Amino acid sequence: MGASVLVDGGFLVALLSRNDQYRDWATAQAARLNQPWITCEAALSEAFHLLGRQGEAGLAALLRRGVALPQFNLATELGSVLALMDKYADVPMSLADACLVRMTETEADPVLVSTDQDFRIYRRHGRQIIPSLLP
Repeated sequence: MGASVLVDGGFLVALLSRNDQYRDWATAQAARLNQPWITCEAALSEAFHLLGRQGEAGLAALLRRGVALPQFNLATELGSVLALMDKYADVPMSLADACLVRMTETEADPVLVSTDQDFRIYRRHGRQIIPSLLP
């Protein structure tokens, strides 16, 4: 497993939502992933929104226990993030996805855990496949 485990909002939703189609997959991955899992505020915002009132306590608990940590500074990476969003405008790429792709470029030995198949399309450093775990 990579030294830096990056998680997107879809993975967090799958892990915490009883009705998500990828729940079993996410639960199995969570049991074997190194902690802490790092992410960005944009991915957390998406996850909180998608989970709604029912799931926000579970996500808050992961954050309080330090299992998931926001660890991205959009202000310093804004140019790179916006360039990624421009490059993948036809997909389109969300702010959260762009932040996570950028994180794969800056973190040591990253692996991205996601339910979002768009990460098969995106590339880091221009042409490199993003090391990822996808269902």
